[in-house]
Formats: sequence, structure tokens, C-alpha cells
Amino acid sequence: MANRTRLLWSLTIVTVIAVVVGAYFALAYAGADIEQGNVQRIFYFHVSAFAGAFIALGVTVFAGIAYLRTRSLKWDVLALAGVEVGLALGVVNLVTGSIWARPIWNTWWTWDPRLTSAAIMVLTYAAYLMLRSGIENADTRRRFASVYGILAFSTVVITLIIIRIRPDTIHPAVIGASPQNAQGGFGLTPSMLTAMSVNMVIWSVFVPLTLMWWRIRIENFAQRVQELRLRALED
Repeated sequence: MANRTRLLWSLTIVTVIAVVVGAYFALAYAGADIEQGNVQRIFYFHVSAFAGAFIALGVTVFAGIAYLRTRSLKWDVLALAGVEVGLALGVVNLVTGSIWARPIWNTWWTWDPRLTSAAIMVLTYAAYLMLRSGIENADTRRRFASVYGILAFSTVVITLIIIRIRPDTIHPAVIGASPQNAQGGFGLTPSMLTAMSVNMVIWSVFVPLTLMWWRIRIENFAQRVQELRLRALED
């Protein structure tokens, strides 16, 4: 246990440093976009946050399947951690997108297909948490939550691909090999590619892993406290 705690704290420190380094690459190292200017820099966080949400919510699918097969509590805890971290990163994705949209589109929000699907994704996983809190029986709650977490991932996939299948979207395909491929977005110069790559690794690996590990520890601690409370009441 002590070794795991030290490892988690070490990972946390590495993650914090990595986020700072990623911010340097995004805000200072990468060149400014010719058309959008410095506001384009927010896409290094915007896109990377969605990648992190994708990974965390993908973990929920894996954990949900594992729970349905084994009925082991550890998988339910992992699924819950994946949803909470994925939901938080999904909100970061929405907020940073709105910040970008204000100077570029002159509005904080528009019911564009991509923005709408991203909002639906966030609301779907918020409903997951409501589902868990609304079912008293623990076994039923975990079983329903596992199935819901698996099915809810469809909203993530739709959000990922909708700009390629809906021609009426004004949301830019922000990454491309050239300005022509990045329709409405920006072509990646070498410095931009480096900044995007660094932040994608940080936000899709280190950030969700660290946050999910902490969430699992908190949940395990809460469950132990609950068990001790029940024992005390029985005595």
C-alpha cells in the first residue's frame, strides 16, 4: 500500500509538471496561426481534453464489460472513475470550445451538429451519475450502470465522427496535413505539430490516468468508512 501511494504521488507530480510543459508548448513554443492568431492556441487544450475524455470513457466501457462478466466490485469502481474523469474533461472540451468561438464566431454557443453532440455527450454521462444515485440496491445499481456506461459510449463516437458525416456543420476540422485538409481550421506547422503531439500525450495518458487513480482511492476509502460505520451500528 505504501509503495502504491508513493507511486501515485510520483505520477501526480510528473503529471503536474507535464501539464505545465504542455502549456508552455501551446502558449509559447508553437507559432500563432496566420488567420486566427493566438486564440488558435486554445485548440491544443480543446482537442487534447476530448482525447482524454475518449480514453477515460473508453475505460468505462472496458470496466463495465468486466463487471458484467465477473461481478467484481473493483471494475464498478473503475467504471465510475472513468465516467467522472471523462465527464470533467468533456466539460473542459466544451468550455474551451466556447472560449474559442466567441472571437471567431462572435458567439459563445451555436447549435452546430458537433457542439450539440458534445453537449449531449456530457449530459448523457451526467445522467449516468444521476442513475447511480437514484438506485438504492447496490447490485442493481452496478449492473444498470455498467450497461448504461457501455451504451453511452455511442455519444462519444458520434461526437468524434460527426464533422465528417454532417456537411452542414460549421465546426472546423482543425487538424490537417495542409490548410486545405484542415477545413475551417489550421494547417500544422512543425512547431504546431510538436505542441499538439505533446499535449495529446499529456491529456490523453497522464491526466486521465492520474485522476482516475485518485478517484479510485477516494471511492475505496469511502467504502471502507461505510463498512466500518455499518459494523459499528451492528455492535
